[in-house]
Amino acid sequence: MTTGAGHGSGRSAPPSLPPASPVVSADAPHYHGHRDRLRSRFQEAGADALPDYELLELLLFRSIPQRDVKPLAKALIARFGSFAEVLGAPASRLTEVKGVGEGVALDLKIVEAALRRMAKGAVAKRTVLSSWSAVLDYCRTAMAFAEREQFRILFLDKKNAVIADEVQQTGTVDHTPVYPREVMRRALELSASAVILVHNHPSGDPTPSGADVKMTRDLVDIAKPLGIAIHDHVIVGRDGHASFRGLGLI
Repeated sequence: MTTGAGHGSGRSAPPSLPPASPVVSADAPHYHGHRDRLRSRFQEAGADALPDYELLELLLFRSIPQRDVKPLAKALIARFGSFAEVLGAPASRLTEVKGVGEGVALDLKIVEAALRRMAKGAVAKRTVLSSWSAVLDYCRTAMAFAEREQFRILFLDKKNAVIADEVQQTGTVDHTPVYPREVMRRALELSASAVILVHNHPSGDPTPSGADVKMTRDLVDIAKPLGIAIHDHVIVGRDGHASFRGLGLI
């Protein structure tokens, strides 16, 4: 009779084996590991640790799941200049870049719309003069990278909270027609006590032109007898912003 040291059948247990390593196919696309590493860097270090093209890659991962998107991200940045300018580009221009179909362009425009909505929420129903940096962020997000000039007005109540935000005119690459009496008529309709004027310079340089200065002073002259204050006129561009009040122009 055979005896064993343990209980049961007397047979010794087989030695335990280390867990099997995952099998990685030699045919797996090289970008699979890159995507995981990039996501990990974003989670651990945050967006500020990533250059523009890598942040754009993270967006493109979801739009284009079966392709290496690094060359496309770099091509978009090279074409438009920056992450913000890629998102701000019209869909028709995005699809001019090889590899960007209508679906990818739509996804990028949805992200842009989400950023605008978030920036707008930061100033809605708030006293704008106490959250001026949020106002500037919103104006830059909404207008700085547009390809045509837009003239926007923030209408304020007696507490300087935004009661309406409207694009009054859209013009060409270097001119937007502005009609001061129409601006004041709209302010009266909304019972606004003050307004902030905003427009963009698609050239990127926010320096006020002579025409900008004249138009602003015309508006001030018409608004004053009506009891409506022109708090500021802000010009935004890719290279920054210019405040008429800050420059002593109003």
